[in-house]
This record gives sequence, structure tokens and C-alpha cells, in this order.
Amino acid sequence: MRALVTGFEPFGGDSINASIEAVRRLPARIGAIEIHTAELPTSFARSLPALEGAIERVRPAIVLCVGQASERQALCVERVAINVQDARLADNDGASPIDVPVMSSGPAAYLATLPIKAIVRALIAARLPAEVSNTAGLFVCNHVLYGVMHLTATTHRKLRAGLLHVPSLGMARALQKFRQNQFHGGIASKEGMPRKPHFSHTAAPEQFLQAVASEILHPAQILL
Repeated sequence: MRALVTGFEPFGGDSINASIEAVRRLPARIGAIEIHTAELPTSFARSLPALEGAIERVRPAIVLCVGQASERQALCVERVAINVQDARLADNDGASPIDVPVMSSGPAAYLATLPIKAIVRALIAARLPAEVSNTAGLFVCNHVLYGVMHLTATTHRKLRAGLLHVPSLGMARALQKFRQNQFHGGIASKEGMPRKPHFSHTAAPEQFLQAVASEILHPAQILL
């Protein structure tokens, strides 16, 4: 089974994008899944052609798009993409569409087709803060998830797809420091309490894909 995992180039004046930094650190294989990666432009116009080209090359069964959501305080497994572009800042081409559909002929929304709740449970079991998110925003991440779901709905492509939002590296470091301070404050260090939490961008996509492999290869266990 092949998986295509994508991250985004830096945008908004930043020199680093946490999503592509995490994707670059993935191993070549996770269990039965052969991993292929690609960097997408943070561009409404260019991101979907780049993703579709990567899908054509790799022919994956799974597509995981990883994006950065700077102010999120957990790993967010996205449930839905909606057919709206409404940019609060310009993309890397200077475009900032307002109330424009991703696909003029498309439905209002598409649901991700990966087992989102099982994935969240697996991330939490690995001591990674995670939650199901019901909004992928209205920037390029939502645009890409909607686009890949529209591709599968309107062509012969048979694949399962989803989106993982990760916090920025700066936010992740701040959250890690806060949680460590809480842990060492005494309450969480008592016997029987959970082990010290950690935040790892490197581990997040890997744990996500391990959960996907387990659930998809054993469909009876899927709990959406």
C-alpha cells in the first residue's frame, strides 16, 4: 500500500513551515505502507495541480495532507473541507480570494475518508495532544483537502484522504514548556498519573499513518 504525504512551503513571511519539516522526517516505510512525500506550494492556483501531479506519479491508496495552523494548540485531525476560499492573508502568489468557491460545480463540503477518531485515539495513546477538528479553515489547507476529495469523487481515483493540522514550531515549543511546568508542579507527577506529555512534529505524521495502517488493513476495527 502506498501513501502520499504532503506538506507546505513556508508562507506569510516565515522561513519555516512545520508541516513540511515534519513530512521530511518520515521514514520510507511504516509497516505495510510505502511512504512517498511531496512539498506543495502555498498557493490557491498551484497547490492542486502540484498535488494531482504527485498523485499521478505515486498512485497512492492514501493521501495525507499536513498543514500548519499556527495558533492551534493540538494536532488537529480534520473532519471536513468546505467549498469556500476566504483568505485573511495573501498566499505566496499574492492572491487572497474572498468568498470564492474551490470548485464552482462542487458540493458544499466533503468529509475526509480516513478513520479520524481512531487516528486521534492513536495519537493520544502516543502521548501526543490531538483532537478532531470540524474546521480546516478557509486557506490553502482547506482548498487542498477539498480538491483531493473532489478528485476522488469525480474521477476513477480510488483513494482515502485526510488532513492533519500541526501547530507552528514556536507554538509547539511554548506548549511543551507549559506542559512540562505543569507536570513538574507536583500534581501530575504523583504515582498513577499519566507520564509527562510531549509534543513532537516528527512523531505526529508517523503515528497518524501507523493508525491508518492498522485501521485500514483491519476494516472491522474502524470507528468513524
